[in-house]
Amino acid sequence: MSIKLITETEHLVRDKMIPVPDVVIVGAGFAGSVVARELAQRADKTVLVIEKRRHIGGNAYDHLDAAGVLVHDYGPHIFHTESQRVFEYLSRYTSWRDYQHQVVANIHGRYIPVPFNLNSIELSFDHYKAQQLVTRLIETYGEGRKVPIIELRDQADPLLTELADYVYENVFLGYTKKQWGVTPEEVDPSVTARVPVLVGRDNRYFQDTWQGMPLNGYTALFEALLDHHNITVCTGTDARQLLRFETNGKTGEDGPFTNILFNDKPFNGEVIYTGALDQLCEHRFGILPYRSLDFEFKTLPVKHILPCGTVNYTVSEEYTRITEFTWLTGQDLDVTTIMEEYPCGYEALPGQIPYYAIINEENNRHYQRYLALFSELANFHVVGRLAEYRYYNMDHIVKRALELADELC
Repeated sequence: MSIKLITETEHLVRDKMIPVPDVVIVGAGFAGSVVARELAQRADKTVLVIEKRRHIGGNAYDHLDAAGVLVHDYGPHIFHTESQRVFEYLSRYTSWRDYQHQVVANIHGRYIPVPFNLNSIELSFDHYKAQQLVTRLIETYGEGRKVPIIELRDQADPLLTELADYVYENVFLGYTKKQWGVTPEEVDPSVTARVPVLVGRDNRYFQDTWQGMPLNGYTALFEALLDHHNITVCTGTDARQLLRFETNGKTGEDGPFTNILFNDKPFNGEVIYTGALDQLCEHRFGILPYRSLDFEFKTLPVKHILPCGTVNYTVSEEYTRITEFTWLTGQDLDVTTIMEEYPCGYEALPGQIPYYAIINEENNRHYQRYLALFSELANFHVVGRLAEYRYYNMDHIVKRALELADELC
């Protein structure tokens, strides 16, 4: 790889050892890396990618641990998509390992497929009751339907109510309270809709057309994406040391920015920002609410300890789930590495990462107040989970990045 990767580079930019680029991109995750490649290649723009962490790849970063297991440092990332464009685009930069992710819930010591499906019903109820529930589900919704648990709970049919109550109590309630710190009723419907009951027997966690894992890992994919002579990547660099925003004398804390300064000089090129807007604005209006995560990695002297890639702990344990990476990577080793995942509140402490926006009307208004600060800057663009304060799967981020690149090219 010939990626131009430099670390801790604020002084290099300030000393003009790195030329002023055509485009500045903040963040070297999927959003930033895809836009960088597209503008560098399609529009022949010089691109400077600024990344606060000491590595590329954002939360999809992976590396070999001391035992030789390829682990995902920021939680498991499994690629899946219904977008042919996204799949074909990423396939330029990686080959794929055929992998179909499976998840089970540990419910009082029994492994039950998740999303909860017809197989799950038969493992959870006696034969007669299970057949009644399966028949009624198919009659009501039709095979193949994904029914959000909140919708199922609204049914008047006593059989479906019984099923909904079981799934709610044993699969949904405890996990949601650990993950979000609130009851399911307080979580935005766009989040709860991602936890359906599947009227079918497909035990895969995702049913998308294209699924798999990058053959050599995500970091290798990002190295290929950013390997272009027009791209320079600066890791270990805080964008706030290089980018400033002026208001041209407009007063008040809500006064919109009117100019971008790069290295203390006016910058008229495109700026693509993929980080948290409240951080960029020094939390002017307070911290945007997020949930964060802590991880505990353990290496064990066995080939496998879990029955599949991920086990959710819905009625027990402090952690929400355990992931075993050798299932994901297909590595044939005599050891395995697992990761326990502990959700926690986000307080913007040093080193703490905002993972999931807590989406509701109040928080959206809070975010829109930050976004309005940039409303007069035609050359400032936000893209990605943090910058847009919403939940995206990886393929959705790639799609958004490609669409932005289409506009800018």
